Amino acid sequence: MGKQFEEFEDGGVVLKYRRHSNGRGLIAMTAKADPTAFVAPSAYVEADSRIDRDARIGEGTWIERDVIVGRGALVGANVRLGAGTVVGPGAQIGSHSRVGAGSTIGAAARIPHDSNLPAGSRIRSPQSGDLGRAA
Repeated sequence: MGKQFEEFEDGGVVLKYRRHSNGRGLIAMTAKADPTAFVAPSAYVEADSRIDRDARIGEGTWIERDVIVGRGALVGANVRLGAGTVVGPGAQIGSHSRVGAGSTIGAAARIPHDSNLPAGSRIRSPQSGDLGRAA
């Protein structure tokens, strides 16, 4: 099995990541990813973020600081989740989407491919009757 840790320099600051056991994605040292979650090899999970049980993170996805991805959530390829975003259990975010910082995606909500949600967006779960609409 290859190297377990990676280091990158960013403006004189050394950032350290470990490879996730399921998918080999890069996980910041202070982030947590459940062993049952899949993190694709070219995905990044930044500091203080959390990836819960059975979640799936696609190729090229960048999860910024302090993000929570709930149990069983699916984040497609080349998605960017802004800092402080919360993705509810079972939610799905389509590939090539951008979710602004501090957004909340409700449980089981669906975000279509190529979506661009501004910072602070609130997408309710289907049970609320407002699937896919920002609050």
